[in-house]
Amino acid sequence: MRTIRSLVLVMCVAACTTSASASPPIASVRVAFDRNGTTDTQLHGFADVGAKREITADDPVRIASISKLVTAIGAMRLVEEGKLDLDADLSPVLGWRLRHPAFPDTPITLGLLLSHRAGLTDAAGYWKVPIDGALRDITDDPKAWDATHAPGTFFRYANVNFPLVASAMEKATGERFDLLMQRLVLAPLKIDACFNWESCSRDTAARAVVQYDPTGKPVYDDLHGRKPGCAVIRATDGGCDLSQWTPGRNGAMFSPQGGLRISANGLARIGRMLLREGELDGVRVLSPASVRTMFEPQWTYTADNGLTVEEDSSGQSRKGFFCRYGLAVQTLATKREGCRDDPFGDGIERSGHAGAAYGLLSGVWIDRASGTGVVYFATGMEDAPPGAHSAFTAVEETLARGAR
Repeated sequence: MRTIRSLVLVMCVAACTTSASASPPIASVRVAFDRNGTTDTQLHGFADVGAKREITADDPVRIASISKLVTAIGAMRLVEEGKLDLDADLSPVLGWRLRHPAFPDTPITLGLLLSHRAGLTDAAGYWKVPIDGALRDITDDPKAWDATHAPGTFFRYANVNFPLVASAMEKATGERFDLLMQRLVLAPLKIDACFNWESCSRDTAARAVVQYDPTGKPVYDDLHGRKPGCAVIRATDGGCDLSQWTPGRNGAMFSPQGGLRISANGLARIGRMLLREGELDGVRVLSPASVRTMFEPQWTYTADNGLTVEEDSSGQSRKGFFCRYGLAVQTLATKREGCRDDPFGDGIERSGHAGAAYGLLSGVWIDRASGTGVVYFATGMEDAPPGAHSAFTAVEETLARGAR
């Protein structure tokens, strides 16, 4: 295994940006791996510019939508235990009726939520639910639903699906989502990570990767070596009393759709576990059958069955970005008209997930045929220039391929 900390990667990133006004990332990390371990690490820049703290592959970053993939691993563990069912109506688990108002006879299932085919949109919101709020208030709003398409018939990437998944996980177990994910996924894999900081240690928070806007101003996780005073959306009275938590009432509390703080090395362990069909270092997290179920596309793009781009403003994708999607697993290099989902540019099928929020761009992709994978992220990349050959950005194309 080799580690590179030099200007090589940033020079490559800068060379691949197509806008004269574009700047290289403030920090970038790329970790390549195979089934047995890390094979290459490339680092550039600062986790915290103000503190002059250089980035490492062990620094936790808000990894954005890759959180969905990790959340799905936890959900699949509960499916294996018989506490959740991919194909059953989720309303009895939630304890309230979850239905598309225009198609009230069609049950909403866990499988539909995980594959973004439940008919939901982000138009009514999805994350800013206070401690004492209820997620049901969002799904009761007609704006939360795609008025045209019935559940199960159309792919529309929507973050709100995953707070609902988290609510179901809480109701099925009686455990708070962030602590449940520690038990089901992070602790068994010996990964020092957390959803929304609450279950991370102060030492872990002290290594947080700060996220920046285009001017270099910190916009997220500028923690100054401390855990945040309140890691969730405060209650309507301004308080932060987590004892108000009730199982399943507010699955958005710990940001299952994007709030995972995890290092590149930690995320590589997730990738290796998936490459090894659910097992890592003698610990089985998922059965091989569950891994295959996650990776099997539930949706493949045709001209009239889904949207190929994220509608939420936090994403930086362009048309052709999504063309195949399983249970929180995106598959790349779809050979179909209208698809531009190959940031690697080599036509090889890879699966995983991308992330984009608050100037961060990220990805975890594994090639199950060759038994190899890559994790990457870059910060300070709000409004990144488009890629040369895909619907991903130029920075993502460069980090996917790596320095040469």
